[in-house]
Amino acid sequence: MARKRDVYWLSDAEWEAIQPHLPSGRRGARRVDDRRVISGIMHMLRSGGRWKDCPVVYGPYTTIYNRWNRWSRQGVWERIFYALTGSSGVFTGSVDSTHIKAHRSAAGAKGGPCHHAIGTSRGGRTTKIHALSDDCGRPVAFVLTPGNAHDLAGAKALLAIRCPSHKLLADRAYDAASLRDWLAERGTEPVIPPNPTRKNPHAYDRDAYRGRNLIERMFCRLKDFRRIATRYDKRADIFLSAVCIAAAITWWTDN
Repeated sequence: MARKRDVYWLSDAEWEAIQPHLPSGRRGARRVDDRRVISGIMHMLRSGGRWKDCPVVYGPYTTIYNRWNRWSRQGVWERIFYALTGSSGVFTGSVDSTHIKAHRSAAGAKGGPCHHAIGTSRGGRTTKIHALSDDCGRPVAFVLTPGNAHDLAGAKALLAIRCPSHKLLADRAYDAASLRDWLAERGTEPVIPPNPTRKNPHAYDRDAYRGRNLIERMFCRLKDFRRIATRYDKRADIFLSAVCIAAAITWWTDN
């Protein structure tokens, strides 16, 4: 039996925030205690262990895994994330991406690795998480691409999820005329340092750019969840679900 301090339990505030967004009114046998099962899922995402090593205090590991897998396929975890973040107005947004190493157990999904956002480069097989954060550094949107894709490949898809912000902070990897023009059409001021190779570097708001470190801190905190810091899931939708539910509970259930 695991000790209480060794396991994760949803707090009252966390449970009250996500409970209204859980599936309800479905036919069949009564579901096992949702709070206990979701606490078990969060524990496994944080610990990075195998599902069959889930502590017995959460009940049978098959129940924990099956609920996680089924609701990932149904998009429940993503809906919870976007429901909690939907009321957030973003004045100054930040966009960035991070590479996630894909474990060998992540191989073998139907459709091939690229279909499930796994790419191969000199760093091995990786997935890239693209994120958009708000003024406080809280994530408000996520997109996955293969790790060898350029940052711009996921930028427009990511930014299209949310309403345009007044400013967008991004590093030099996003310094492309196509993106800058697209942002201008949306009424967003790009705060992007010029690439050193530019012959005529553009000006940008240096004071505003100092706030970009918030999204880097967000990625560091997100990677405290070991099943996010290393990808073990074969399918992209299941891995994205891990990112979304960890972000929802970590940043949005206290608001």
